[in-house]
Amino acid sequence: MLTILLATALSTYQLPPKEIVEAFDARPLPEAILSPSRKVLALTQRRAQPTIAELAQPMLRLAGERINPKTFGPQRTRLIYAITLEKISDGSESTVTVPSNANISWVKFSDDGSKLSFINTKGDDTELWIANVTTGKAKMAADHLNATTGDPCDWPHDNATLVCKFVPLGRRLAPSAPPVPSGPNVQENEGKTAQVATYEDMIKTAHDEELFAYYFTSQLGVVDGVVAGSQPAASRAKSPRTTPIGKPAIYNEVTPSPNGEYLLVTKIKRPFSHLLPMNGFAEDVEILDRKGVVVGKIADRPSREGVPLTGVETGPRAFRWRADQPATLVWAEALDGGDLKNKVPFRDKVGTLAAPFTTEPTEITKTEWRFRDIAYTEKGIALLSEFDRPSRHIRTWVLDGGEPRKLWDRKQDAAYENPGTPVTRRSAGAIVQINDYIYLIGEGASKEGDRPFLDRLSLKTLASERLFHSASDAYELPIAPLTDDATQVLMRRETPKDTPNYWVGSRQITAFEDPQPQLRGVTHQYVTYKRNDGVTLGATLYLPAAYKQGEKLPVILWAYPREFGDADAASQVSGSPNKFTIVSGYSHMFLLLSGYAIFDNPTMPIIGAGETANDHYVEQLVASAEAAIDKVVEMGVGDRDRIGVGGHSYGAFMTANLLAHSRLFRAGFAESGAYNRTLTPFGFQSERRTFWEVPQVYETMSPFFFADKIKDPIFLMHGEADDNSGTFPIQSERFYMALKGHGATVRYVTLPDEAHGYAARETLLDVLAERINWFDKYVKNAPPRAAAAP
Repeated sequence: MLTILLATALSTYQLPPKEIVEAFDARPLPEAILSPSRKVLALTQRRAQPTIAELAQPMLRLAGERINPKTFGPQRTRLIYAITLEKISDGSESTVTVPSNANISWVKFSDDGSKLSFINTKGDDTELWIANVTTGKAKMAADHLNATTGDPCDWPHDNATLVCKFVPLGRRLAPSAPPVPSGPNVQENEGKTAQVATYEDMIKTAHDEELFAYYFTSQLGVVDGVVAGSQPAASRAKSPRTTPIGKPAIYNEVTPSPNGEYLLVTKIKRPFSHLLPMNGFAEDVEILDRKGVVVGKIADRPSREGVPLTGVETGPRAFRWRADQPATLVWAEALDGGDLKNKVPFRDKVGTLAAPFTTEPTEITKTEWRFRDIAYTEKGIALLSEFDRPSRHIRTWVLDGGEPRKLWDRKQDAAYENPGTPVTRRSAGAIVQINDYIYLIGEGASKEGDRPFLDRLSLKTLASERLFHSASDAYELPIAPLTDDATQVLMRRETPKDTPNYWVGSRQITAFEDPQPQLRGVTHQYVTYKRNDGVTLGATLYLPAAYKQGEKLPVILWAYPREFGDADAASQVSGSPNKFTIVSGYSHMFLLLSGYAIFDNPTMPIIGAGETANDHYVEQLVASAEAAIDKVVEMGVGDRDRIGVGGHSYGAFMTANLLAHSRLFRAGFAESGAYNRTLTPFGFQSERRTFWEVPQVYETMSPFFFADKIKDPIFLMHGEADDNSGTFPIQSERFYMALKGHGATVRYVTLPDEAHGYAARETLLDVLAERINWFDKYVKNAPPRAAAAP
């Protein structure tokens, strides 16, 4: 008897060349947080990646969220392990006391800048720590926080307490899955239209509902006595204490009022949707006092199932506190049934209600277009923005008690028209107003590339004055004025040769060193060229350090398409030629160290008025790719026989379409894409028409339908735990089967425990190795196409 043993080789994580591993393992530059007092920078150091062992920890996927059931927190954290406090005035530093094996997230200053809070995630708990900014000394202020809905703590304006979400005391054990099903899982609909996008990690079963209620229920509490080490011992609080607020509930958002006396809360309630993530669940919007008593019921919001794809819910929405008032709420409410198809003179109204919340709301104004945002200056002047989707225009109005005055009217896609963002004293705080002026910081997109600016805008005349404009040979980004008159401004400055650092005028504040000397000598330039329809396109061309003029290299075009309303907006330059080259994560830019030229982020515009952009998606995509290839060939950098293409997500979708509808590229690398648009029938990306409205658009845009046309090698990669809307792993699985069924050259790799964005160190190095191996074989070392086997 003959026994045949079939063995499968064990797949293991690969490593790219040593030089790439060394550059990959470079420590990330510190991230800076400016204190509200504008006197101190908190510099955070973080690990670049978790390990695959960390990603493989237990995870629950509920209502669009991913949590670690051991910590009652997110599955992925920021990985900060150290914090340094640096005085801007003299550069003196102090190190913040952090716990051993720190895993820190959500670092925040108190309003006066005297304290710094941060969350530390342990193996089985989530803690609140408080540091004294003067000394850096810190201590744990509370444990058993519930961070399943995000940042669990917030500073009221008293600078002495924090409002936090906690795991309720005396909680029972988590619900266990029934060993035997009690029956089928049922969903039904009785004639109600409910068009929703395709989301992942939804609640599916009754057991999921019980798990969601168990892990996401929290108890609000006030943590006080949080001073940390600056007072004499006799006056120091012995230890922080926690006072409960109200009863446990599924609190989605909790925001203290500016005066700290009230809390704006949203409480999620049953029934839980099986189609929408948590932010679409039914909820009550209430105002609580510090004892947890409901002093105002603002809205009873039903599930957002049934809201039109381009619409909004019909009741009150977009709640926020007025940052300039002690306790005044402001929100928007639809006047058109929430549906853009309804023709009405006004889309929304904006209302307000002040403490003690016992009167009827006051209407502030109505908007002709859809309400987008409202913010107040320190002196009570409002800037209100509205958006018109069909024309892609944004208008901003000044509301100061009289007739609204139009401040800006600009195309959403037109980067050159962006006036910048108003400066606030803290996140979500009031806009800084000095006399009649506010300050604006913007990227400063221009034909020469981004040149950031700081403007001063008069709210009386609506005229602006440019106080600072980045030099033409550097990238200088204003962070914030340090003085009321903006004579001192904190900047982040970099050039192609100078590491990014923080400056005040000519004085350098930080001294970050080059983390990746392997990349010095790499050159880059921004180039422009025209598509066959006259649209101006642009990209940044990167060349390896050893490149010699006239040498032809293998070229990788890595891109991500975008929709635009018109050719003018699509033709505008974005990015800067003056940035310092740093490569992080699993960036395609690491290929520079393997002898490739990178044609990075070329404009791949899909242009069409209103909702029509995708009507000619394929033609425009191919035309943009042809123009890009013509440019690198014309420059003498690449030859047509050695050009590859790649992209992630919508860039993967682009890659597959280019290989399906052209023979422009020798090979493609597609990561975590969606390839069959009939699996996302209620819209995708910026497309808001449904499959049943424009079936030909969905079909033509789906490379799955053209799998038999793909003749050049394509690599498909997908995270097995993809969490992005529409990019289910089955998209790559079925596309691979279609390609294999038609004899394509294809490699299909799935990544254990990885989401839409890959994270683990082992995974990322493997991705880099796979890219190099693939492009080396099918692009760099490929024979001329004429000599290649058919």
